[in-house]
Amino acid sequence: MNIQSEIEFFSDLGLVDKARFVIRLIIEIAEEAKSGTGDGNDVSRLKFVNEMNQRLARFSYQLLSEDNARPQDDVVIRMLLSSRTDKSCERVMHNAYRRVLTGFESFDTTVLLNAH
Repeated sequence: MNIQSEIEFFSDLGLVDKARFVIRLIIEIAEEAKSGTGDGNDVSRLKFVNEMNQRLARFSYQLLSEDNARPQDDVVIRMLLSSRTDKSCERVMHNAYRRVLTGFESFDTTVLLNAH
C-alpha cells in the first residue's frame, strides 16, 4: 500500500467524509479483531485494536468538532498503515483499511448540508 497516495486521498476528503471514513474503519478494525489467529497473540492484538480504536474515536470527535489541535492527516494515515514489528497487528490494520477503502463513497457534503 502506498502511504503517500493514501495520505493524499484522505486529505482530499471533507471533514464529514473523513469522520465517516474513520468511523467505518473503527468498525472494520473491530471486525478484524474478532477472528482470532490462535497463535497465542490474541490478547496483545486485542489490546492493540482497543488502543487504535480509542485513538480513532478521539480523532473522529476532533474532526467533527473542527478541533485545530487534532493530529494532521499524514500522522493519522502513517499511524494506521506504517510497518509494525507485530505482523498480526499490521495485518489487522491493512485488512480493515482495504475493506473501508473499497467500499467507501465520498459524498459532496456541501450539497448534503445545504439540502436541509
